[in-house]
Amino acid sequence: MKKSDELRKKIGYEKKCFWTDTTKNEQKTALKFAENYKKFLSVAKTEREVIDYTVEELKNKNFANIDVPQKNNNNRRIYKIFKNKAMAIAVIGKKPMSNGVNIVASHIDAPRVDLKQNPFDESSNLAILRTHYYGGIKKYQWMSTPLALHGVVIKANGEIIDISIGENDNDPVFVMPDLLIHLSRKEQMNKTLSEAITASHMNVLLGSIPYYEDKEESKEAIKLNCINLIFNKYNIKEEDFLSAELYLVPAGKARDLGIDKSMVIGYGQDDRICAYTSLQALLDVMEIESDKTSVIYFFDKEEIGSDGASGANSIFFVDFIADLLKYNNEDTSSYNVRKTLIKSSVLSADVNAAINPNFPNVHEANNAIRLGYGVGIAKFTGSGGKGGSNDASSEFTAKVMKIFNDEKVNWQIGELGKVDEGGGGTIAKFLAYHGCDVIDCGPGLLSMHSLNEVCSKADLYSTYKAYKAFMQKA
Repeated sequence: MKKSDELRKKIGYEKKCFWTDTTKNEQKTALKFAENYKKFLSVAKTEREVIDYTVEELKNKNFANIDVPQKNNNNRRIYKIFKNKAMAIAVIGKKPMSNGVNIVASHIDAPRVDLKQNPFDESSNLAILRTHYYGGIKKYQWMSTPLALHGVVIKANGEIIDISIGENDNDPVFVMPDLLIHLSRKEQMNKTLSEAITASHMNVLLGSIPYYEDKEESKEAIKLNCINLIFNKYNIKEEDFLSAELYLVPAGKARDLGIDKSMVIGYGQDDRICAYTSLQALLDVMEIESDKTSVIYFFDKEEIGSDGASGANSIFFVDFIADLLKYNNEDTSSYNVRKTLIKSSVLSADVNAAINPNFPNVHEANNAIRLGYGVGIAKFTGSGGKGGSNDASSEFTAKVMKIFNDEKVNWQIGELGKVDEGGGGTIAKFLAYHGCDVIDCGPGLLSMHSLNEVCSKADLYSTYKAYKAFMQKA
């Protein structure tokens, strides 16, 4: 090794590729770790489905619902579901929680397309569903793509009907038909990407067979026939859709990507990759009697600003800490709850933008996340002059870096693109409002917010290791 290379290694910072920096056994472990992750992505395509999946995992590990009365409070494994679209899970440590807890918080909503409250319409001799997109999407990506319908209908009598159409081989799928290239010159091709497809173009084909009565076609007969088919199968009336939450998401399963199968492609990895890895980390931490209490949160509404009762900017974050203090027979005064949070350490578990080989110019290479180089730390997010960012302190950033180094976690640091290129936000600032030390930490993705996001299995596994190390050592 040249002396200059020795000096760089001694005094510099170098991003290390997981595939060349780790042992063959660890690489095999990373590849294996991704198998259950793909299954998770394939079945948990909405917030409620993530909650359902997680509850089944927790029941198998003897976690107790804190809202269900217990004979005693000896169970140190606790969870709470909030509004059916957010939840928190804790493994209680040996030391008082008022000394601070270690928190990893992610969001489980993802960009999608929702049905409007009055979705049914008939146009051009076809029944269609009217939609309203949720979160930041490129609308053109959703055209001519097989879609599945997921969600829940709450009937007037309180009955809950879970809907999932389009995932099984014998299910129909749905589609937003795009305009054929032969007729798109004026309508689309001379427009910008954002103008070529607008929200009014994102109508979904529902059916084409009309309903006939006494051999006479009735008004809006195709729409009527489709609603009748839904009624016959689910006993759901058109009025029931007014209160329903029904989402269109890409149909199909998450899959391996690349000839070497080193990546995963699938919908909703922003930010369910962090939810999954934090859950797996906590399930491992529970086997160790830790000093500090470890908590993970799954929040809703991040993609539309984190407002609403199930978002990070709600009382739920604080309320669960108060619940834990009460469960542990500690002081639940507002003063003690505040001080507990101020003494707590938090990873805002969210993804970052990895360098895209097709569009490398939107990044500054020295300050960007690379696929396959481990979990990413983002000291700040925001846009322009760090607008809307938490911007973690130097002390806490160094603390997290040391934990990862000590625990041999492959990690890197980077920001969300060039300063004037755009930017984005996370839930970090809402958590930091309560005085916690908070930093963003999660893997890089390619094609973020698209229907098929891409992660590296190396980064998936490194993220799990990072969250586990943080829960044990922060």
